[in-house]
Amino acid sequence: MQLTVLGYYGGYPYAGVGTSSYLLTSGDYHLLLDCGSGALLALEKQLDPLQLDAVLLTHYHHDHIADVGVLQYYWQLHQGTKREPILPIYGHLQDPLNFGSLTQPGVTQGFGYQEDTELMLGPLKVTFKRTIHPVPAFAVRIEEQTTGQVLVFTADTAYFSELAAFCQSADLLMTDTNFLEDRVGKMAHMTTTQSGQLARESGVAQILLTHLPQTVASSTLRNQAQAVAGDVSVIVAQQELTIEVGASKMNDSNRTYKK
Repeated sequence: MQLTVLGYYGGYPYAGVGTSSYLLTSGDYHLLLDCGSGALLALEKQLDPLQLDAVLLTHYHHDHIADVGVLQYYWQLHQGTKREPILPIYGHLQDPLNFGSLTQPGVTQGFGYQEDTELMLGPLKVTFKRTIHPVPAFAVRIEEQTTGQVLVFTADTAYFSELAAFCQSADLLMTDTNFLEDRVGKMAHMTTTQSGQLARESGVAQILLTHLPQTVASSTLRNQAQAVAGDVSVIVAQQELTIEVGASKMNDSNRTYKK
């Protein structure tokens, strides 16, 4: 199972990099996880968008769904062979208006999920956990059935203790890390140290810090998270970073940057 970062900023794109969007590949199955601003252009560098098998959305904030509409137009207007005649887009059912927009007749079809839903998307089993956020949002746990490898994406959330059980023993944990450790007050996202704490409590193999602030050095984010993550390997999202899920450690030799 392979994860490629297409965009990783929270809120808005910055310096040529888009907001939350990731391509997850298992064999010849291709799942787009969130579809933020700039996702379509970034995806085109990795894969013909017509070769997507499905799209999975964690919630309906713009920095996670901004390119859904243009992806629908691409499927409607672009000539080529499609993996699926109608692209499935999975979204939660707590927001009927946004969920309804996932269906474009003859082009895309929206399919709903709830917290207790278990989806089988090709070789991937997907389960959900409601998070703490101003709008309904769901963490996702994705297990590759042939290998047992597990990826967990917190989506957007404040830290809460019950999240650790959902993330338990994941091969790769992707965390919403929108704030530095000194952030105080009511929060709808996690800090660097909360991400590190979650990784340690969950006993995961690796953590990928994502949904990042725009003007903070990667080294600062990594160092703050690593200080509390213990032995868990901390990685900071970069555009076009590709991670082989299940690798026990991450180093320069098994990072892939596709140009």
